[in-house]
Amino acid sequence: MSLEGRTALVTGAGSGIGRACARRLAGEGAHVIVADVNGDAAKQVAAEVGGAPLVVDLSDPAFLTAWQDQLGGEISADIVVNNAGFQHVAPIEEFPPETFSKILRVMVEAPFLLARAMLPGMYERGWGRVVNISSVHGLRASPYKSAYVTAKHALEGLSKVIALEGAPHGVTSNCVNPAYVRTPLVENQIADQARTHGISEDEVVEQVMLAPAAIKRLIEPDEVAAMVAYLCGPQGSFITGVSIPLDGGWSAR
Repeated sequence: MSLEGRTALVTGAGSGIGRACARRLAGEGAHVIVADVNGDAAKQVAAEVGGAPLVVDLSDPAFLTAWQDQLGGEISADIVVNNAGFQHVAPIEEFPPETFSKILRVMVEAPFLLARAMLPGMYERGWGRVVNISSVHGLRASPYKSAYVTAKHALEGLSKVIALEGAPHGVTSNCVNPAYVRTPLVENQIADQARTHGISEDEVVEQVMLAPAAIKRLIEPDEVAAMVAYLCGPQGSFITGVSIPLDGGWSAR
């Protein structure tokens, strides 16, 4: 197995894309640390993949202390998959500032703090993989998603800096940019968009979510996880500093 002996940290791994990534990386031989704010979900997925649960709130800047409290030892991993995130849909003039700030803490500051903690060990071992689950919204904007679009664009920039700094040390850093994935987060977005636009949930999927894409379907979490595994495996060793759209042709327009 290509990741035998490697340790992978996956954030937001209790469901959706994170859960699919945890399963896929474990299937490739990695020992997976399953990080999630939902303790029951983290423990369930960790049990499924033979990994270790890490119950952590990434919106708290002191979240790294939870690692030492729960797992002990050095804060270290060979692979970091920054997946955790959440969405809030509202016009800018109605967007709660505290929610804007929290989204940036979870989706930008936490990946920075993880990189800051993990890169020295990766450098010492001469190998590391950082995979950031970005979004088509890291490449394109949509109305009513000011915080999410801002956070994903910032994550894109952070990923490129890590790629440049990490390359001499055997560390790669990339973004994976899916369009709408069949996850609980997207299901919540459908309901939010229906309220914001005053249309039905079916109309949200057809008229809002799938309208910009050439391929008219949602992406499955396993499809995203397959790309993550590719980037972490030996075949991905020369891929760094890029953003890989899994958007069904959205960004081709």
